[in-house]
Amino acid sequence: MLATALSLPAIAQSTATYFTTYPTLTPDGKTVVFSYEGDLWKADVQNPQAVRLTAMQGTEIAPKVSPDGKWIAFTAYQYGNADIFLLPIEGGEVKQLTVHEAGDQLESWSWDSKSVYITSGREGNTTSFKVSIEGTTPVRVFDHFFNLIHNVTEHPTSGELFFNDTWESSNAANRKRYKGEFNPDIQSYIPATKAYKRYTTYIGKDMWPTINRKGEVFFASDEANGEYNLYTFANGQKKALTNFPTSIKRPFANANGGKVVFEKDYQVWLYDIASGKSEKLELNLFRNLVLPKEQGFEVRDRISYYDVSPDGKKLAFISRGEIFVSDIDGKFIRQIPRSAERAVQVQWLADNRTLLFNQTVDGYLNWFTVAADGNGTPKQHTSDKRNNRSLNTNKNRTQAVYLSGRDEVRVMDLKTLESKTIVKDEIWAFQNSEPTFSPNDEYVLFTAYRNFEQDVLVHNLKKNTTTNLTNTGVTETNPIWSPDGKYIYFTSSRTKPAYPFGLNNAKVYRVALDKFDDPFRADKFDELFKKEEKKDEKKDDKKDDKKDTTKPVPAPNTININTARIMERVERISPDFGTQYGPMHVSQKGDKTTIYYVSNHADGRFSAWKTVLEPFEAPKTDRIVGTESGVDEIKEVDGKLFILVGGNIHKLNADANKVDKIDIGQSFYRNLRQEFDQIFYETWANVEENFYNAEFHGANWAKLRDQYGKYLPYLNNRADLRIMLNDLLGELNSSHLGFNSFGAEENITLSYRTMETGILFEPKQPYTVSRILANSNADKQSVTVRSGDVLTKVNGVTVDKNRNRDLYFTRPAMEREITLTFERDGKPYDVRLHPQNFYANSTQLYDEWIYDNQLRVDKLSNNKIAYTYMKNMGGGELEKFLIDMAAKLDSKDALILDLRYNTGGNVHDEVLKFLSQRPYLQWQYRGGKLSPQPNFAPAGKPIVLLINEQSLSDAEMTAAGFKALKLGKIIGTESYRWIIFTSGKGLVDGSFYRLPSWGCYTLDGKNLEKEGVAPDIYVKTSFTDRLEDKDPQLERAVQEILKDLK
Repeated sequence: MLATALSLPAIAQSTATYFTTYPTLTPDGKTVVFSYEGDLWKADVQNPQAVRLTAMQGTEIAPKVSPDGKWIAFTAYQYGNADIFLLPIEGGEVKQLTVHEAGDQLESWSWDSKSVYITSGREGNTTSFKVSIEGTTPVRVFDHFFNLIHNVTEHPTSGELFFNDTWESSNAANRKRYKGEFNPDIQSYIPATKAYKRYTTYIGKDMWPTINRKGEVFFASDEANGEYNLYTFANGQKKALTNFPTSIKRPFANANGGKVVFEKDYQVWLYDIASGKSEKLELNLFRNLVLPKEQGFEVRDRISYYDVSPDGKKLAFISRGEIFVSDIDGKFIRQIPRSAERAVQVQWLADNRTLLFNQTVDGYLNWFTVAADGNGTPKQHTSDKRNNRSLNTNKNRTQAVYLSGRDEVRVMDLKTLESKTIVKDEIWAFQNSEPTFSPNDEYVLFTAYRNFEQDVLVHNLKKNTTTNLTNTGVTETNPIWSPDGKYIYFTSSRTKPAYPFGLNNAKVYRVALDKFDDPFRADKFDELFKKEEKKDEKKDDKKDDKKDTTKPVPAPNTININTARIMERVERISPDFGTQYGPMHVSQKGDKTTIYYVSNHADGRFSAWKTVLEPFEAPKTDRIVGTESGVDEIKEVDGKLFILVGGNIHKLNADANKVDKIDIGQSFYRNLRQEFDQIFYETWANVEENFYNAEFHGANWAKLRDQYGKYLPYLNNRADLRIMLNDLLGELNSSHLGFNSFGAEENITLSYRTMETGILFEPKQPYTVSRILANSNADKQSVTVRSGDVLTKVNGVTVDKNRNRDLYFTRPAMEREITLTFERDGKPYDVRLHPQNFYANSTQLYDEWIYDNQLRVDKLSNNKIAYTYMKNMGGGELEKFLIDMAAKLDSKDALILDLRYNTGGNVHDEVLKFLSQRPYLQWQYRGGKLSPQPNFAPAGKPIVLLINEQSLSDAEMTAAGFKALKLGKIIGTESYRWIIFTSGKGLVDGSFYRLPSWGCYTLDGKNLEKEGVAPDIYVKTSFTDRLEDKDPQLERAVQEILKDLK
């Protein structure tokens, strides 16, 4: 039966239907409309047979039926980005309402069924707009750049607009059990009377309001049990209507009242208001079984790992988690039969017939062997609930060393294939250097973390002792032993830690393991007169005189490590400009040593380079031509070099400084059904291994794996996988989590770009100019557009003022120039402009808000206070901050550093070091003025730090440090509680998930993720403050400083 089912393009559901999302009801509550497999469907509530409504390219979601029952509005990705469309409920032509490049998401209908409310990022932060179904230009509902309004729904009689306004009810709605200053509440505002009301004050999550014609308000809250349940208001008080142990999503009340529909456990549920009972709708529809179908892939450009057999005749390599074996030239290829688990690393064993590889088991990497000719089945050799990885063999392939989990270095006997742990240390479960053997197998070389920085350590296998060779406060990484055993090469930025910035401006170094002298010229001279051994003339005749017969340097019998003052013997090998990483490989022939690494010192592009060291010669550095597209893994077998570049294996010609591609073309098949299963368990396992909190914030992580894993057989597409994995991650009540995936099956053939100009128009007169954005492409001397001018043509096309203005500015591609025709005092004129993307518009609107703050501070303080703002804690904003300080601080008496709405980064330490500077000295040129040292000493003046509920991540680190260092007053609200340092890992298909692995704590041990940073003076800027352009936080900051200056 299964084979028959899979042969059909679609089959009727014979089991329960899952991943039916965004349900909505017709006004009478008799018909449910929902999204499934990326299309819209409808079904009678009493009849489970569903009918497909749409089959557009891309995905259709979030349908909403108009209160008059005539229309279905919905969000669709037909052209790549999200737009709003309209469909007659009885069938007919689909109409596109919005066309902007920014994502538009449908929220609700107006009660007169003439307009819809949407959220859009077209003007910067996502907020609400109102759009007429006639297709006119969307109108922003609430002003202010930081009014993040969403979940808008109209009250039928009071004129109230109900809404939420935090991330926790929008892009982080999947995060469970958040409690903090940025929690979402049910709020309302009446634009006509400017009356504002907050309906809920629970320090948790109240969101997704929906209202019927009777004025009954329903919403979701997690107050009762930490799961989202259905609530309403009874006599002005919050009342729970359900008590499910798992959460509901996106409740929707039918217009006429009586019913509420919602998602729960990826199915559609219906709540009956009169009886107070909920029931699952057993929907029956056709399922298109695409995921189990095999899809074709190609190894070319997509090889992720490889190895060369000891005899130099064969290759083994991995592409999209599959293992292949070929001859050395890639002509004859065979795929190794295995399960659908992901293989990551493969190594040849000494017999040239067996492969050692790791692949996932329940999400964790374990070691296997398999016959390289493809016969037989893989045999498992480890069964760990930890990742076994980063394996290297010794030269004769009798032993292997690898990392296991967060804390173990292991050695494997390649005859018995048994492993033993030789070191337990702070290794970390990712972001590692690979361990290796010394040339004589006496030591294992590896790195371990000390204060977030890697040190280079060696472990003596016979003595079972471990020695830290570097023991510095900065990172030394990727160590490699020289073949003669005298040196260890590594990468480091010797004066700057790698955390949290990364290893910037790193160089390749080597350290001598003892006090070795340089060769003597006299010895070389004496060698000229040594008697040569007689050679076999017959053999010599057959040799090519030009062939290099220099033999590789043999491994030493013993290696002596003199640790006394060892770091004084470090010398730089790579250029002193740019960034280098590696070293990737070290070769030695005779007295010539070649070090291969990656560098960008020549022209800013990373590629492979080599530096040759030879006695009595200056070091010579050359680029390896053809390695500009991503370099990885150099292998050397019998003096021949291979390198992985741009997903292809190449032969490395060291003499010619170039690479020759081994053109491997091989197709293979995988199905997404099995791939999605593997992705799910690998993501779960790596979060289990790396999440910063060992208690998982109180969540039962193993139980949650099983709870969500049971839905895997019902996944229909990649969108369902994204939803489910992000829901799983949301159970941790953690910031800095997320799963993202995109596949070729989701490609959209049509896409559009919106050309912005920097010209802003009146909201209610969308073709009449309001103003010009500062620093935009319209803010030029040659552009004469003024407020009040009316747009009449775009590139010669006369505009229709009753149509959406975005229609004239949205095209398949950005145009280099556009011509706009305006009318002023009845006279037309043309203006030529270079269009800009809508992100530029957003940036300029943000900058306008910052500039207005500057003007406010200047006015309130009579120009006594320097004001500076940081959008995030990235390198670019750090540079702006320092430039700002150089320009302003010297002439001002105090400083306000504004980190409100700051989205984090990693420059907290640099900012705090700058702010901590105090005057310690003065100097003077004769007759000149006394000048302070240091030049900038902000800590010698009053400082106020502004934070709010949306100051997150590294802004919270900065605020905590500011408080600990007692640099000044903190004013505002408590920070977001959204701070864990994070990285991430890729998956078999290129999907990516984040790993928040490093917790952040105050000096007295408080977890910033759970407690945030409290201000010294609590001042809140409310929704209405923003709406009325008030800023009580900034005003209080000025007041406090002026008091200190008296």
